[in-house]
Amino acid sequence: MPRIPIEDNFTDVLGKAQRGLQLSDAALVAKAGIKPEELAALQKGEIRDHCLRSVARALQLNPSAFLSLARREWYPQQPLFPRGFAMFNSPYDGELTVNSYLLWDARSKLAAAFDTGTDVTAMLDTIAAERLTLRSIFITHTHEDHIADLARLAEATKADVWASELEPVNYPGAQTFSENAHFHLGELAIKTLHTGGHSPGQTTYFVTGLSWPLAMVGDSLFAASVGGSRAHYADQLRNNREKIFRLPADTVLACGHGPLTTLVQERRYNPFFAR
Repeated sequence: MPRIPIEDNFTDVLGKAQRGLQLSDAALVAKAGIKPEELAALQKGEIRDHCLRSVARALQLNPSAFLSLARREWYPQQPLFPRGFAMFNSPYDGELTVNSYLLWDARSKLAAAFDTGTDVTAMLDTIAAERLTLRSIFITHTHEDHIADLARLAEATKADVWASELEPVNYPGAQTFSENAHFHLGELAIKTLHTGGHSPGQTTYFVTGLSWPLAMVGDSLFAASVGGSRAHYADQLRNNREKIFRLPADTVLACGHGPLTTLVQERRYNPFFAR
């Protein structure tokens, strides 16, 4: 698979934090102690170290992580899964892409999909090549880009479709769960964690039994960023801190957009959570 770019640049992170905190440009300028033209330059992508650090502090972002993102100094080291894990990346709305994932137990050949993206052709090919039985399709959230090809995957495999009871689901026969639901696929264990904010029932699925502990975080978290949330920003950050950032230190994060990352790396390089 080609290297997947980091989903958000520093201007995206600036905008998400500013909207989440509901700060006007004038309020942000006053809080950061900079000039309006300096903020405008940052918003256009111009890197001015002093202004960038001042704005980061005003937006409750980590200044060093924010500057590192702006300078493009970091890309997450990619963890390896020798077996039982496949990542798929499909196009959405022009240049954007969305991720979906397939996990399976090597012994029983039972599998689960996490979201579908916009095209499940490669996932179906992998299911056939590995001679897997797709038992379940788990939805992180029901935004269109994440479930665009749900009907085709469900019809082709007859797998159960699952989503949070808090997430609006418009698919016949879909089943719902509450937080801390548990599922098993052979030796794989899956636990649901409510990490709402980006959507009401946004769910992180914590999986054990592979080479690394794995969190399917959807749009709760990206490498060096988060999914946008204008109305529930504080809830989103709190849920991420209390649910995702308390997982085991070696947890791999499978995000809805952008590359894989790890909890260790996000604790250092994500401007929203680095300390």
